[in-house]
Amino acid sequence: MQLLSVIVPCYNEEENIRDFYDELMKNQPFFDKRDLDVEVIYIDDGSKDHTLEEIKKLIKEDSRVHVVSFSRNFGKEAGIYAGLQKAKGDYVVMMDVDLQDPPALLPEMFAGIDEGYDSVATRRVTRKGEPPIRSFFARMFYKLMNKISQTEMMDGARDYRLMTRQMADAILSMAEYNRFTKGIYGWVGFKTKWLEFENVERNKGQTKWNFWKLLMYSFEGITAFSTAPLAFASIMGVVFCILAFVLIIVIIVRTSVFGDPTSGWPSLVCIISLVSGVQLLCLGVIGQYLSKTYMEVKKRPIYIAKEDI
Repeated sequence: MQLLSVIVPCYNEEENIRDFYDELMKNQPFFDKRDLDVEVIYIDDGSKDHTLEEIKKLIKEDSRVHVVSFSRNFGKEAGIYAGLQKAKGDYVVMMDVDLQDPPALLPEMFAGIDEGYDSVATRRVTRKGEPPIRSFFARMFYKLMNKISQTEMMDGARDYRLMTRQMADAILSMAEYNRFTKGIYGWVGFKTKWLEFENVERNKGQTKWNFWKLLMYSFEGITAFSTAPLAFASIMGVVFCILAFVLIIVIIVRTSVFGDPTSGWPSLVCIISLVSGVQLLCLGVIGQYLSKTYMEVKKRPIYIAKEDI
């Protein structure tokens, strides 16, 4: 009998714990038919509500349910990594507890594995129910990443993915502190089949991802899988050096031909502000990469588990 490990990161999701479990277990006839055992690994990411208590209730009812509870909120990326470390299955699948990743797709995903694929990933073909500006920036992010990075990222891709043990081990081998799982999936490679589905709104509760958090997360992805911003900073430096040289020649020629007319200070202030702004932008880009390097070399643990049941 083969084992399927279901990894479910949670943060303040007490309302969805039971609903997710019930929806997942609707696939039990399929699991039985395939002779597949299941372990459900909830990752409690330092929840402040009764998420952990709800998970423990399920553990008492079903020995296949497990939990890793963090000492504080370490983020979804740490939760995914912890789940992969705890998973013992021949197959591993990541799912959101809010049921935006439909468990009903699992039979179709296993069909892709049977076809010889190493992983079966999912992507939304619509963003129904999502704010327009959020959808716009999300699409722009994927377009930008595919241009500046050698790692392919599919627009609308979800973390909902079924993979073989070999691919799961490959992801675990990338023990970097600054993690961006969508990029890691593409970087490790393996043969992947994509399943498309209509966007599903949350079952209960409110999303923990606001626009600002998503923006910071996108910066994390860019710095993790592309050095294009550093190249941009270098190019801007060269451009402004050339521009300054040209302006020096223009001033010399103008002074030689027309004398030394007094120029207004507002234009000078504007030029200084522009150049200073570009310098600060470039320093900020370099600072981002230095901060990531700083966090990596400190070798801090990706997460700290308070309970592991």
